[in-house]
Amino acid sequence: MKKIAYIGSLGLIGIITTEFGVIGILPQVAEYYHISIEKAGTLLSAFALVIALAGPLMTLWLSGYNRKTVMVISIAMFLITGVVSALSPPFWLLLLVRVLPAFLQPVFISTAITAAIAAADKKDEHKMMAIVMGGIGMATVTTIPLATYIAGIFGKWQLSFVVQTVISALALIAMLTALPSMPVTEKKSYGAQLKILTRPAFLASAIMVSCMIAAMFTTYSYFADYLGKVNKMSPDMISIMLLLFGAAGLPGNYVAGKLLGRSVTGATGIFLAGITLISVGIYFSPQLAVPLVIVWGFLHTPCFLTGGAYMIAAAPEAPGFANSLAISFGNLGVSLGTAISGWVISSYGIHSAPWAMLILGTAALGMLLVKEVLEAREKRYALKAVPVEA
Repeated sequence: MKKIAYIGSLGLIGIITTEFGVIGILPQVAEYYHISIEKAGTLLSAFALVIALAGPLMTLWLSGYNRKTVMVISIAMFLITGVVSALSPPFWLLLLVRVLPAFLQPVFISTAITAAIAAADKKDEHKMMAIVMGGIGMATVTTIPLATYIAGIFGKWQLSFVVQTVISALALIAMLTALPSMPVTEKKSYGAQLKILTRPAFLASAIMVSCMIAAMFTTYSYFADYLGKVNKMSPDMISIMLLLFGAAGLPGNYVAGKLLGRSVTGATGIFLAGITLISVGIYFSPQLAVPLVIVWGFLHTPCFLTGGAYMIAAAPEAPGFANSLAISFGNLGVSLGTAISGWVISSYGIHSAPWAMLILGTAALGMLLVKEVLEAREKRYALKAVPVEA
């Protein structure tokens, strides 16, 4: 069961490097194409928006196919589009090949998690999910800063896409050679899965995750530009900051995995509150950039894991579809956070980005409380509906 989880994690490293590796090279891309940093940011926001809009439908459609086949096709798409991106096509084409694999990103993640969980005992489900999602932390500590560093050293942003392509190729080879065939033996009906969308508590959890991820990406989307302009850091130093940020996320992910085993809501609330409060330090204490980036990274990466677990826990009857919705709403948050912060930056300057982070984080905390109230109400109604035996 761990083999499936670790191969899924390797694939996720390639996928996350593709999605977020562009963050460190946005200033170079903007300069190369003679466009604003906000327009360059559409390479991230458009990717995330496609995931948000198409993710659940794609996941539902492909949920009955062999899981190995789905994972292989998904990562192959990332490989092909990565090669085209590295050839520095016109910006419109670069944007197009950026969004094409986004249609399959949530499909891969949901399939990898479902496959890993299906091979595990009930008590190990969160551990297997943490291993797969650990690919996010690994990408932020290894391939994302490496891609940024190489692009900065040689002055060629295209090399960032080369790194992404190499990781995708390694993941594809691992899947073709080491993954067993994983046909779906029992597929739930579309209606049974879609039914979770009628529950107010689940919808509240989705809005919470979207606001939380939006808060995270108001400033992280412009990480390189923020540290360069506000903290006056060189490209080499920014690469080191990305490395520290990612490294801090690994123990953060470990702690989150432990806390999720005790309380999904508690773990989610702790990291959400932390990511909200760190925005104040980022804004008011630029001289403490290094320790703040470390704490920020510790809090940032686990939010992907806690957000997914939070939505799955809200819909245990359809975990695969709930996970795809978590990815979808999370990427909607990426798109919204990047767009909102882009507007704040163009109106008030890059230093104001953390204020958007604080406002959206506070909104997410409010939705977490709303979801808990709605869920408690649903449980009360369910108890009243149970017939009393004579």
